[in-house]
Amino acid sequence: MLATRASGASGAFAQSGAVRVVVPLPAGSSNDVVARVLTAQMHHSLGESFIVDNKAGSNGVIGTMDVLRAAPDGQTLLLASNSPLATNTAFVKNMPYDPRRDLTPISGVSLTNHVLMVGSTSPIMTFPEFITYSKERPGKVTVGYSTTSVQLQIATLNKLAGTRLLAVAYKGSPEAINDVISGMLDATFSDPGNAVVHAKGGQLRALAVSSLKRNPITPDWPAISETLPGFDFPSWNALVGPAGMPRELVDRLSSAVIQTQRQRDVVERLAIHGTVPMIMGPDELKAFMDAETAKWVRLAREANIQPE
Repeated sequence: MLATRASGASGAFAQSGAVRVVVPLPAGSSNDVVARVLTAQMHHSLGESFIVDNKAGSNGVIGTMDVLRAAPDGQTLLLASNSPLATNTAFVKNMPYDPRRDLTPISGVSLTNHVLMVGSTSPIMTFPEFITYSKERPGKVTVGYSTTSVQLQIATLNKLAGTRLLAVAYKGSPEAINDVISGMLDATFSDPGNAVVHAKGGQLRALAVSSLKRNPITPDWPAISETLPGFDFPSWNALVGPAGMPRELVDRLSSAVIQTQRQRDVVERLAIHGTVPMIMGPDELKAFMDAETAKWVRLAREANIQPE
């Protein structure tokens, strides 16, 4: 196992069992897809068995706390998005952990954006039309979200566009997508993978992406910033573990992730889902998480969003 092959820097090493990678969002979410692409290849490079364990709920807090309580032996890891790893600090009241203190950064994993989607039968055809439609119906246009980062995107849209979108919380992106398709929800922010699948299937219509520039994988979809200058909300995933993991073990895992990210088939599989590798070692990831946490706290304050 990972722990037994590392040096004896720590005595709290597990002796048996597969490496459990907790994903704090439901199966089918972008976070889940990336975790499965990554661990499938890490299994080959490390000779370890990996199990993806979906523990959704409470903006990722449930899954994150499960990992925090685990031994720092490399047998329980967290592959999470920027919400539990940075954004929750600004949005979750009395949050039971601090990602800057209670987690061990291992490696960056992927970088992407969100896509604003409406149903295929919606009268809204473009993002400018979405703004006009929403202004004509203040407080009545519903937009689904399942992470705190998307919650802030909706709040920022309201601020920059002068709309009053009604944010509706969901446990995960698949549920919100289903409600948009059925007509129960006006719109949602989806990961590019699900967005591409449902757009090609004729069930959803993509209006715009959340990153500052267009995603090269979906170049025909405009960026929100083309209508609302300065709107920039990329989405990222990273691999972390409980606090106190031995550095040798962290480096071994990080090296395996980076080796996996550079494989052509992994790059191609990620591209199918509208994402690219985010290559960062432990130290770079720690600095990045610290900076991201500070950024989201500032953005939430500017948007006048209070922790809930």
